[in-house]
Amino acid sequence: MEDTYGCNLINTKHDGRQVTEFVGRYHVHILVRQGQMTFSDGKNSFTSLQGDLAIWQMSNTIQSIECSDDFEADVLLLSWQFLQQFNPEMVWASKGFVFIRINPSFHLDEDAMRLMDDDFEQFRKRLLMEDSGFKHEILGRMDTTDNTARIFLRFLALAQQYAGTEREVAYYADILCITPKYLSQVSRTITGLPASQWIQFYASFELVSLLNDTTKTLTEVSDLMHFENVSHFSRYVKKTLGKTPSEYRNK
Repeated sequence: MEDTYGCNLINTKHDGRQVTEFVGRYHVHILVRQGQMTFSDGKNSFTSLQGDLAIWQMSNTIQSIECSDDFEADVLLLSWQFLQQFNPEMVWASKGFVFIRINPSFHLDEDAMRLMDDDFEQFRKRLLMEDSGFKHEILGRMDTTDNTARIFLRFLALAQQYAGTEREVAYYADILCITPKYLSQVSRTITGLPASQWIQFYASFELVSLLNDTTKTLTEVSDLMHFENVSHFSRYVKKTLGKTPSEYRNK
C-alpha cells in the first residue's frame, strides 16, 4: 500500500517495505531494531546498528543504501506539509538541520531509547484513531493522473537539486516543458501547496547550511545563492527565517 498520509509509521519486516522507497519523499526517521544499514550522504559513509537512530531529511542526497539480511527497523515518515502544519515556523529546523546534516545516524542510550519507544507508540495510537488529524491525506490517494504525479516528482527532484540558486517557478517549468501556471496547478493538486513554497522549502535548507558556515562571509553566501546583490539577499533571509543574516548569525 502506498504511504499516503502526512505522517506514517511502518516496520520494514512486518510491512514488507524497504527504506530505499522513501528517500527524498519524506523526512525519514529510522529506528534500527535488528541488523545493520549502511548509507552515504554523498560525502561520508555511515553505519546504523541496533539501537541507532538515522534521520534522512528531504533535502539530503542519501545514496548507496545497503541493509543486512536480518535488518529490521521502525520507520517514521513525515511529509513537509505535516511538519508545516504542526511546526508552523519556517525556522523550526534550523539547528536540528545542521546537527542532522553532520550526524545523520547516532546511537541512543537506554533512556533515549525508552523515550523513543514511547513516542513511536503514541504515533501508532494516533494513526489508529479514525478522526486523527495525523490522517489528513497529503501525498497520495489523489484524484489525479499518473502523468500529473510524474511531473510533480520530477519537479521535486529538480527543486532539491537547484533551489539553492534557482528560486523562480518559471525555471522549473521551462525544464519540464510546461507553463509556470500549470506547474503550480500540479503542485496544488498533489500537495495543496504552490510550487513556489516547495522551492522556498528546499532553498531554506541550503540557506541555513551556508549561514551556519561562518567561514563564509555574507557576501559570499549571497553570491553562492546567486542573489543580485546583498540587499536582495538580506530581504530574502528576513522573509524566510524571520531575521536578517547578521541577526541570524549573532544568535
